[in-house]
Amino acid sequence: MEVNDKPFWWDAKAPIKSPETSWIDHVDVVVIGCGFTGLGAAIPLARAGHSVVILEKNNLGEGAAARNGGITSGNLRPSNKDLVRRFGSEKAKQFQVEAIAARQDLYDFIEQEKLDCDFNLVGRFLGIPDKTSLDELKRDADKFYENFGIQTTVTDAKGVTDYIDSSKYKSGTFRPDIGGIHPSKLLHEMIRVAVRDKVKIFSQTAGENIKRVGQSFKIQTHRGTITSEHLIVATNAYTGKELPWLRRRLIPVVSEIIATEELGENFVSHLMPKKTMFGESLELGHYYRPSPDGKRILLGGRRLSSNIIESRERLKAGLLGILPQLKDTKISHHWFGNVAFPFDQLPKIAIHDGVIYPAGFCGSGTVWARWLGQKAAGMILAENAETVFSDQKFWTLPFYKGDPWFLPLAMNYYKLRDKLSSPNKHGT
Repeated sequence: MEVNDKPFWWDAKAPIKSPETSWIDHVDVVVIGCGFTGLGAAIPLARAGHSVVILEKNNLGEGAAARNGGITSGNLRPSNKDLVRRFGSEKAKQFQVEAIAARQDLYDFIEQEKLDCDFNLVGRFLGIPDKTSLDELKRDADKFYENFGIQTTVTDAKGVTDYIDSSKYKSGTFRPDIGGIHPSKLLHEMIRVAVRDKVKIFSQTAGENIKRVGQSFKIQTHRGTITSEHLIVATNAYTGKELPWLRRRLIPVVSEIIATEELGENFVSHLMPKKTMFGESLELGHYYRPSPDGKRILLGGRRLSSNIIESRERLKAGLLGILPQLKDTKISHHWFGNVAFPFDQLPKIAIHDGVIYPAGFCGSGTVWARWLGQKAAGMILAENAETVFSDQKFWTLPFYKGDPWFLPLAMNYYKLRDKLSSPNKHGT
């Protein structure tokens, strides 16, 4: 079987060009980037009466929004214990409260707008491959419920098979508030809503030169120059050298996914009885899920090799490490996309020289991108702008310009941690 190097999601919703529309030389707000972040900002601004233009350098749906795993985790990379150590218990609680709010806000938006995106609130099972104390897991789960009202189920090795027919995990936790979406369908539905709400979108239109002139911004493109009163940069992991301030503050990381050939609904249901979303309590663990139609399995992880064949084989080996029953299964799709990490591994929203930058979603942009896009809009509207992430320093390293030469060292460090240390329980 020839492996398709385009995202599986594009079989249903492929990238498109923007609708034909005449060029505009002045608007209230320009948004650079037409992913979940840019659309999340543009829609509330347009509804509030602002004229909004989105500039997208590629076709619509070519970026990370339509390439990801479609799991609404809203993860925070630091564990609860790490957050408490860094910020204190009250501030740590605010991060988790906002994660819960951001996730629910996405669900409400999907329901209110009746978005056709295969949303299914099936929960997420987090597999733990080492012998972590069940008592410790239960204490963490009880505390999480006490603080946030979300019941986390803790299961032993025997109970793992209620979720996944695998012997890899010694225990696991299940959270009911995480679900799955079809990311490309969600993106295209958000584009539809934005166009309906009078947002002007120009694909294949890069902001090539950005200048601040007084209180306004001038953005040059191959179509012409556009002037705006406000500017939101929503490029995240695809930030180019034309945006050096943001580029210096983000670490782009390649994440890649494989999809199996069709296995049939019965077989997938046997392997994944509850058809939940899945993750692992490892620094470099895999995330995986059934396809929305229940006929395939998709599995993703961080790229550790620049060789495509090696990367594909590593992902297949990861799949077989969980489900050896699939040893004869062929891979139908293998693709990749970029995610972005700030140096402190927490999402950011910052203003520099008048430009608003929501960015650094740490691989959980399905929830965080739209949420912080809305917060960027709120900063312009002077309403609904409150977020715990706005007062976090967005720092960089001396001489770093966006090319993460140190990434292989970091990946090897995380691989070693996975071999030696206890699991990283991402927010239970």
